[in-house]
Amino acid sequence: MSGIQQQRKPLTLGGLVIILVLLVISLLFIAPILLVFLNSFKGKLFVINTPFAFPNAESFTGINNYVSGIAATGFFSAFGWSLFITVFSVVIIVLFTSMTAWYITRSTGRFCKGLYYAFVFAMIVPFQMVMFPLTKVANFLHLDNPLGILVLYLGFGSAQSVFLFSGFVKSVPIAVEEAATIDGCTPIRAYFSVIFPMLAPIAVTVAILNAMWVWNDFLLPNLIIGSEYRTIPVAVQYLRGGYGSIDWGYMMAMIGLAVIPIIIFYFVCQKHIIQGVTAGSVKG
Repeated sequence: MSGIQQQRKPLTLGGLVIILVLLVISLLFIAPILLVFLNSFKGKLFVINTPFAFPNAESFTGINNYVSGIAATGFFSAFGWSLFITVFSVVIIVLFTSMTAWYITRSTGRFCKGLYYAFVFAMIVPFQMVMFPLTKVANFLHLDNPLGILVLYLGFGSAQSVFLFSGFVKSVPIAVEEAATIDGCTPIRAYFSVIFPMLAPIAVTVAILNAMWVWNDFLLPNLIIGSEYRTIPVAVQYLRGGYGSIDWGYMMAMIGLAVIPIIIFYFVCQKHIIQGVTAGSVKG
């Protein structure tokens, strides 16, 4: 025999219980998404009266909910603004927070240590606590536009991102930076040529987490840029009619379209989340 063939261990009662528990938890997370797509093909009254039933000959609307919902919300324009804000917010968050984390991790001064703990403390401050003062400040500084909101996302995304990058930077040998310096690299050149490529796993993790947050965020775009530059979450709320009436068929269709890009993005990149977090925790 060329090798020893491993025998599969029999499934124990404890293992079966764990599998069933994980299966139930998975269904709890998947069920709302399935219900959204299920009800996106039904008429308004059928969504309200029979939300858990499959579409039948009477309730099935085909793609009418999608066509009418796109027209009612200006979906393609909202998609463009969501894409613009998400992409550029993620780019500046990854760029600036990685540089910040590298600097405060390599520095030994008390100021940098205090700055690091300030970022950690900011992770526990809820957005609702500062949203009204923030709105006033954003209006005063003329940040109430698609470019200005990028600055606000950088501020709110900095805390967690710096925390994750700092843990990873600690696992990067200082000797690598010293070798780059000996070869004549300036600190900036050493960072972009040597350090940042080594931060790729955690950079992908930070990008994924922030992309999912910015894409799905409703509160900040609604408060800062309002209806003039609608993102998808803001546009969907305009399906509410007078006296609180909602065409739930249109609503389900637009929510379904909104979650498809981020679901695809997550499944393509999900393995990098585990790799980045575990790699950053080695010496963090």
